[in-house]
Amino acid sequence: MKAVVCSEWGGPERLRIGEMPLPEPRAGEVRLKVLAAGVNFPDALIIQKKYQVQPPLPFVPGTEVTGRVDAVGDGVSLEEGTRVVAFVGTGGFAEYVCASAAQTIPLPSGVPDEVAAGFTMTYATSHHALADRAQLKSGETLLVLGAGGGVGLAAVELGKLAGARVIAAASTDEKLAACHAAGADALINYSTLDLREAVRTLTEGRGADVVYDPVGGGYTEPALRSLAWRGRLLVVGFANGEIPSLRVNLLLLKEASLVGVYWGEFAKREPKANARMIGELMGWLAQGRLKPRVSHVYPLHETPRALDELLHRRAIGKLVIRP
Repeated sequence: MKAVVCSEWGGPERLRIGEMPLPEPRAGEVRLKVLAAGVNFPDALIIQKKYQVQPPLPFVPGTEVTGRVDAVGDGVSLEEGTRVVAFVGTGGFAEYVCASAAQTIPLPSGVPDEVAAGFTMTYATSHHALADRAQLKSGETLLVLGAGGGVGLAAVELGKLAGARVIAAASTDEKLAACHAAGADALINYSTLDLREAVRTLTEGRGADVVYDPVGGGYTEPALRSLAWRGRLLVVGFANGEIPSLRVNLLLLKEASLVGVYWGEFAKREPKANARMIGELMGWLAQGRLKPRVSHVYPLHETPRALDELLHRRAIGKLVIRP
């Protein structure tokens, strides 16, 4: 089968399209013919040896896929031909991939392949962050950093669905236009405005109850200083490329909380809770209450280009690979 192969650590330009053996499903697994694969920030980190999971070389990157069940291992009840979405960790940028049946969910018939492939990780991360880790309540104010990206736009939508007032912060007016279309109540271009002052103005000095931060770097501290009393800052990722160091006295002064978010590990440790959450998200998607934005679909050989777009924060919404 054809696959995107990482045989040396480095940037997307070092990836190659090669032939890999057709994987065979073990007990509890299914083999999927990949219909589409979502492009996520961990995919860009793992090939550079910058992610918390470091598979042995060579390997095939690609975290989440839409696929059709092609073969099943022992103990699996899914039928061949079933269209599913699956979280695979690695292996998704290929014509075929094996997935744990526990991480595989049948898809509603009306959901397109590309939308489903770009849906699971972004919306599950954001839903787990807002509903579970932050306990976001109706009427609270949510500040979303990096709001024009995949997880950011998902957080905007889910924040509105939860009844929060959503302030979207992003680096370009084009990204903020996408945030406005997703339902954001207020917008901040933090490449031209001081983030902390803008939040102070928009909240009349009160601050944000929850900050969703997938960016890190120099944006985290002003966001932390922008929290309201007993606010919660969600540590989602570091798209800026820099892991910030924070003064913890800032937490003390407002009885604020710094909350880690690692959806992939939650899905492994608490599969039943995760399945319930994914089922809820799929229901909202099928009902049209969530409207993921897929901005570009690439063929398999252009996967390096897609990852480069993501790394340089040029992407709006989700990028998807179609083998």
